[in-house]
Amino acid sequence: MKTPTVLLFNPRAQNHKARIPNSILQVAASIEGKYNYYIVDGNLEKDPESVIFKYLERGDITYFASTVMPGPQLKQAIPISKKIRERYPLIKIIWGGYFPSNHPATVLNSGYVDFIVNGMGDVCFPALLDCLEANASYKHLNNLIYLEEGKLHVTKKDSIYDLDTLPQLPFEKLNNFYPLDRYLGKTYLGKKTLAYHSSFGCPFTCSFCAVVPIYNARWKGKSAELIYQDVRYLKDKYGASAIEFHDNNFFVSEKRVVEFARLVKNDNMVWWGEARIDTMDKYKDESLKIIREAGCKMIFFGAETGNDDVLKKMDKGGTQTGEQILKFAERLKKFDIIPEYSFVLGLPSDTEEETNKQINEDIAFIKKVKQVNPDTEIIIYTYSPVPTEGSDMYNQVLANGFKFPEKLEDWISPAWENFDLRKNPLTPWLKPYMIDKIKEFETVLNGYYPTNSDIRLSPFKKRVLRALSAWRYKTGIYAFPKELRFLQAMWKYRQPEIEGF
Repeated sequence: MKTPTVLLFNPRAQNHKARIPNSILQVAASIEGKYNYYIVDGNLEKDPESVIFKYLERGDITYFASTVMPGPQLKQAIPISKKIRERYPLIKIIWGGYFPSNHPATVLNSGYVDFIVNGMGDVCFPALLDCLEANASYKHLNNLIYLEEGKLHVTKKDSIYDLDTLPQLPFEKLNNFYPLDRYLGKTYLGKKTLAYHSSFGCPFTCSFCAVVPIYNARWKGKSAELIYQDVRYLKDKYGASAIEFHDNNFFVSEKRVVEFARLVKNDNMVWWGEARIDTMDKYKDESLKIIREAGCKMIFFGAETGNDDVLKKMDKGGTQTGEQILKFAERLKKFDIIPEYSFVLGLPSDTEEETNKQINEDIAFIKKVKQVNPDTEIIIYTYSPVPTEGSDMYNQVLANGFKFPEKLEDWISPAWENFDLRKNPLTPWLKPYMIDKIKEFETVLNGYYPTNSDIRLSPFKKRVLRALSAWRYKTGIYAFPKELRFLQAMWKYRQPEIEGF
């Protein structure tokens, strides 16, 4: 009997760099040796659609599986899945990732997605293929969402698996499709930066985070020893010199992080990851010292706001406060670790005046952060709701008249295209003048404090930007910074962002 073949697709996420597609490799590892598969990476193909249909023309593909994160990946995942259904109606189409898990009805009612893998697919995905191949029922499978007679069925969620027991990612197999060197890009961290995922989930329940509905405040991480084994392999085999840990929260366990730091200390690797301020503030000074000595250069933190009441409203959890945000930025300065703080501006309030006031207070707080530690990288988002059912913030979002698109194709309309990048939200409480204020402040901030992560920007250009923006930054007159926008556009300035995204 002919072995069924799966086409695994990683839609384009960003235009400026490609990273190892860990989610696709995780799925590939789950079917390795049992099903044949091809990999198509939209980040490395000028025309991934034509590549996909060349594979389909071979006639051996039974399943098309795509990871779909919110934002840019939808621009390829939606039209390609739709065309596959039209031209090859017998092929089963399976989506995984945050977007379909958070918007299952919209995805499945499109008529061209058959199943959603809801969370980790290491068990569900191969088991689903087995059921479909045997023409057997799949209703007993966990981590699955599907339609039956027009009704949405969401099966039970598995706990996060023990990552040390899962099969290794098939890096060599990926190298057969795309030279792995192409994934090791030049970044602020190093000339050959690899993307790595060492854990799943997050033990917190922030009401604005897309991870929360998927993992429900659960987290598990791979052991430090196995992380190090993978890193050493990619360093020795392909020359990797830096690491972006794409975990939702790499620094949950101080013990695990310190153990990894001790292992990697002599390998001259520079690395970055995401953390929570209130978690890392509990780290001992000795641990922070070891982490820095082992190559940790920058850490991303969700600061969100300096207002304690708003932090509670966001269900931030833990003990994070505005005072702590400031003190921790100052604390990291003595360890030479750059804090990368993100702020979410424009949350819903009871009145327009209150929303505007909070934006002004957040802008003032950001300037305080830069005062205590000028090296702090600041990333500014405008608030984009996520469907965290039952949270006070989401209930207020709905009460303010916000509504997600009901038709899947509407997510790639010009109006919604950038919604999940948190740059242009269609939120009724956030008025145009508020959005202008946020963007204008961001332009001036990035002029006065040019990001270190834009490795293309010369020291001379940074000095010019700082000089031109100084009067605006110091006086608080941010409106119409045309001169700064002109230079930033001409020099292709890259604003601070989460590394690797």
